[in-house]
Amino acid sequence: MKKFYTAKSTAYGGRVGTVKSDDGKIDMNLSVPKGMNGDGGDGTNPEQLFASAYAACYGSALQSIAEKKNLKLGDFSVTGSVSIGKTDEGDFQLAVVLDSYIPGVDVETGEELVNKAHEVCPFSRATRDNIDVTLNLLLDEDE
Repeated sequence: MKKFYTAKSTAYGGRVGTVKSDDGKIDMNLSVPKGMNGDGGDGTNPEQLFASAYAACYGSALQSIAEKKNLKLGDFSVTGSVSIGKTDEGDFQLAVVLDSYIPGVDVETGEELVNKAHEVCPFSRATRDNIDVTLNLLLDEDE
């Protein structure tokens, strides 16, 4: 792989510590959500960070696919939802839902964009066959 960029962050203290990127742009407290029997403190958590990163990366993949088709996405958005739970064997496992709001496209075009973006997005490729990823297409009501 030819590398274009490498991000580097360090977590101190696990889920109840801090996380900081080497350039200082990320410098955040971490806390355990109440849903995971934590105190629900003022910090973020790995699942929120992953949801944000996956949504942004997948959104860029959507844009790239649309540009290749000479489509303008306009005011689109991707919402990533990352859940953590346990498998039947008791191991921790993640699941992701990506809600892609793409106004101004028809269902067929939207589904094609969503599915193709999932094929090329680096986060989708990294998680493929490892976690459940659900893709949802959200359109304007009149589409």
